[in-house]
Amino acid sequence: MSNSLTNCFFTPRFLSRLKSAKKDCKPPAAVEPIGTVMLTCQESKVDDRDWMAALKKSVKLLHFGRWEEKEAAAGEMKKLAEEDAKRIRTMAELGVIPPLVAMVGSEAAARRRLAVQVLIQLANASFTNKAVMVEAGILTRLHKNLSLLDETDKQESAALLLSISHLANSQFPFYTSRTIPIVVSILESNPSLKTKHLCLSTLHNLSSLLDNAPALISTGVVPTLTKLASLRETSERSLAALGNLAVTSAGRKALEVDPTVPEGLIEVMTWEESPKCQELSAYILMVLAHHSSLQRRKMAEAGIVQVLLGVALLGSQLAQRRAMKLLQWFKDERRVRVGPHSGPLQVGGGAILGLGSPLSEKEAEEGKRMMRRIVRQSLCKNMERITRRANNGADGDAARLKGLVVSNSSKSLPY
Repeated sequence: MSNSLTNCFFTPRFLSRLKSAKKDCKPPAAVEPIGTVMLTCQESKVDDRDWMAALKKSVKLLHFGRWEEKEAAAGEMKKLAEEDAKRIRTMAELGVIPPLVAMVGSEAAARRRLAVQVLIQLANASFTNKAVMVEAGILTRLHKNLSLLDETDKQESAALLLSISHLANSQFPFYTSRTIPIVVSILESNPSLKTKHLCLSTLHNLSSLLDNAPALISTGVVPTLTKLASLRETSERSLAALGNLAVTSAGRKALEVDPTVPEGLIEVMTWEESPKCQELSAYILMVLAHHSSLQRRKMAEAGIVQVLLGVALLGSQLAQRRAMKLLQWFKDERRVRVGPHSGPLQVGGGAILGLGSPLSEKEAEEGKRMMRRIVRQSLCKNMERITRRANNGADGDAARLKGLVVSNSSKSLPY
């Protein structure tokens, strides 16, 4: 029996499998000693205890210490907050926001700056922290010390206001009337470009809620925005806020009485290298032209037709659509002017029927010649732009547009 088992298992085939199995076997991975794991866990617990103890000490000093101790405590909190988001949540739960807001009202620049820096970190952590800051009076404190702020303070205050302004789109009752004067004052103090961008983003957040439009307009924000909209480095953010205000009745009225409208917006539409600004400017002009015949007349006198023709040919897809829409409105307006005095009445077949006495043939022909002259002038300017683009590598598009302009009459154009 034993000989038969030996012959069965120790065959050449079995021995080869055994050798290959030995080759495939690998030594087990090194197992970390249990003591090392326990030591790591103990070190982690020690670290947690260390920063928690430091945080509790800083909170105590922040509540009950002297001003110097409060300043040192704020500096310690800033370091702790930079290391871990979990610590930021713990700081907020320990009630550090109200004393930090009180520090913002201090006349000492270093103390005030430290408090604002810590509050920025807390505000970026959650909506709840933002709401607690507003309830603690942060807007009043910031407004109180505007005259004492240097450039760094203005930039950090603007960053804090931008973070808090996200409350405008929540259910929390945000004090818009207190925020806008601070932002406008910082903008009018000629700050750095980064500070301007922060302030303009804040105004855009506030203007996105239509209920805030009256407060924004009563503070005089529209002239500030139209002024900054004419500068290339601040135009896009300014136009975005103006676009939100333009859809309200109060916003349109404020824009209509502004002396730089519509000329300034038409000028922005000539910025070929800024397609977003062209799109936003065209949108605002569409809103104004749709609601006011006076604005349409002012736009026509400012030469908007030539600019619109250029945008319709060379602008982005969205800018082209908006330019074409405006051109259609001005085309319809012209048909009204050259039609009967009492106003045109367009019927289904496209014919125009009038009730009053029509213009003479000579006057109508003069109007057509004037319009053809305007179109030709616009085509010349567009050809210059196309030629410049062709020299920069856009040969195919330029040749195609040049052929379109040369071989077709004005009847083939969108206007």
